Amino acid sequence: MKKTLLLILFLSFNLCFAQTVIEQIDLSESALELTKQKVTYDPSYFSIDYPNGDIPSDKGVCTDVVIRAYRKIGIDLQQEVHEDMKANFSSYPKIWGLKSTDKNIDHRRVPNLMTFFNRKGAHKTVSTIALDYKPGDIVCWNLGGAITHIGIVVNKKSKDGKRNLIVHNIGGGQVLEDCLFNFKIIGHYRYGI
Repeated sequence: MKKTLLLILFLSFNLCFAQTVIEQIDLSESALELTKQKVTYDPSYFSIDYPNGDIPSDKGVCTDVVIRAYRKIGIDLQQEVHEDMKANFSSYPKIWGLKSTDKNIDHRRVPNLMTFFNRKGAHKTVSTIALDYKPGDIVCWNLGGAITHIGIVVNKKSKDGKRNLIVHNIGGGQVLEDCLFNFKIIGHYRYGI
């Protein structure tokens, strides 16, 4: 009986591990697919559908890269962030003077995504070691002052082979770049995978 239970536990662990690796690769591939779309950086407020709402596909900011990549693997951050904010509004930043949730924009703000990922236990150690950042991880940076940024680690390497590249939108559209350590990292997450 003990051997059977150990075998079941071993197989379950291996299945979960294999599924996690597949989902990491799927998120990485989804992010890479986004680089094929021409997108103009546009931080405008848009009224969008809910759930599964998106701004026009030719527009976006850094958070839209993350939202769109997750949506490709079946995770709707618009809905998940909105529901968590609605239930736990006091836990989220009040940077924008909000008195209630807004399903059109809340998920499109880096500090809200960071709060959501932290609340869901998705935080990983922030380090200066490139190997700590795996494909499918989410990284947040402080660009200076109160300006935050977010991107996805993908399974492509820098020219020197030392770092995984990042898919993000920092003003030039949804692009693939070697920028992991270009700014101060303030968040490192692995969510849903």
